[in-house]
Amino acid sequence: MPSLLLPEGLACGVDEAGRGPLAGPVVAAAVILDPDKLIAGLNDSKKLSAKRRATLAVEIRAKALAWAVAEASVEEIDRINILQASLLAMRRAVDGLALRPERALIDGNKCPQLDCPAEAIVGGDGKIASIAAASILAKTVRDAGMLALHAIYPVYGFDRHKGYPTAFHLQALRAHGPSPVHRRSYAPVAQLTLL
Repeated sequence: MPSLLLPEGLACGVDEAGRGPLAGPVVAAAVILDPDKLIAGLNDSKKLSAKRRATLAVEIRAKALAWAVAEASVEEIDRINILQASLLAMRRAVDGLALRPERALIDGNKCPQLDCPAEAIVGGDGKIASIAAASILAKTVRDAGMLALHAIYPVYGFDRHKGYPTAFHLQALRAHGPSPVHRRSYAPVAQLTLL
């Protein structure tokens, strides 16, 4: 596997998890890696097993110069739309860093409003080590949050699909109606709310 690029200077990588699900918050992370403490095996979180993500998340927290995780709530997603909520969560993550980054490298094609220069990189979580690290933190924190929501709303099976629109999830939605943590602005949920 080719090694990912490590940006020079105090650059933070930023990524989010949870744009596609029908329930739960969108979570973003920002990470400034330490060039003297390299982390082997960083990759786009979607290409790693849950166990590998969990192991790497611990290592990222221990070795990074700075990291922060933030979210935008279901209510914010419904009020301002998922793109704006994702950018808001990213901004909150960058603002939460203990070190002020010189620049931010954002996974995707849009940048949040930040106090430092920002560059959008499509597929950045598979190219830039710090973005990959951010993708891992965002995904592991969001998945843990969905497991916590599963304990409150077990009928939806959040432990199985983390809120994504699987056949099981859609069937549970039809049977039980939306929970307070479902995104009312998403079509499959909105259609049931109108019934």
